[in-house]
Amino acid sequence: MLRLTAFVSTLALSGAALADSIAVGVTPGEHAEIMEKVAEIAAPLGLDIRVIEFSDYVVPNQALADGDLDANSFQHRPYLENQMRDRGFRLVEVATTITTPMGVYSARVEDLADLPEGAQVAIPNDPTNGGRALLILQDLGLITLTEGTGLVPSPLDIADNPRGLRFVELDAAQLPRALEDADAAVINTNFALAAGLSPREDSIAMEKADSPYVNIIVVQEGREAEPWVQTLIRAYQSPEVKAFIEDSYDGAVITSW
Repeated sequence: MLRLTAFVSTLALSGAALADSIAVGVTPGEHAEIMEKVAEIAAPLGLDIRVIEFSDYVVPNQALADGDLDANSFQHRPYLENQMRDRGFRLVEVATTITTPMGVYSARVEDLADLPEGAQVAIPNDPTNGGRALLILQDLGLITLTEGTGLVPSPLDIADNPRGLRFVELDAAQLPRALEDADAAVINTNFALAAGLSPREDSIAMEKADSPYVNIIVVQEGREAEPWVQTLIRAYQSPEVKAFIEDSYDGAVITSW
């Protein structure tokens, strides 16, 4: 009996050792909520996911580059490309996840047409999300950007601003609070949801559906072929996670698969 018990214990320890354990960085809101659901799906597949939340967009890539994370899931492709160019990170995209259209919000007006002359508009202060916000405002007819600015224009690239809008650049996580002072703010969906804002009900305008800003799962360069990566993708792009997203976000979050 002693030998059998020892054998069973050894077998249990071996089974536990076979399970992969990874740390995945996310931002609050839908990215964190979805990854918690992914963790549920991944567990029976032998992958233990620790979901770690970060309150900004800079630290998750630094933590991944430093090896403190195994993966992150919070950013779109243009943001990753900008981060790698500016900071020298050696990171790689392994899968697409969701699209979260940015919205224009206001506590003062209910329609873009009602924005006053010289209105103050808050936008993200990082280049890619700030540029994304300006592109949305251009699509909505509020400003015109200099031709050829690509996906990362800044307020300096505004060629025509007929209403004399004044732009204030803030950390993306602080934009919901800016509604107390600014006439409008262009807010990423994850931070809008975390602040209790409904993109469908509370926004006065939304980004078009054909946005190039699909979100992605990212790992360190050289690790993309490790077996747990495919398990993570399989769990994320599962029917169960797709149903969770469709049931939870009422169209404010769109799956890429």
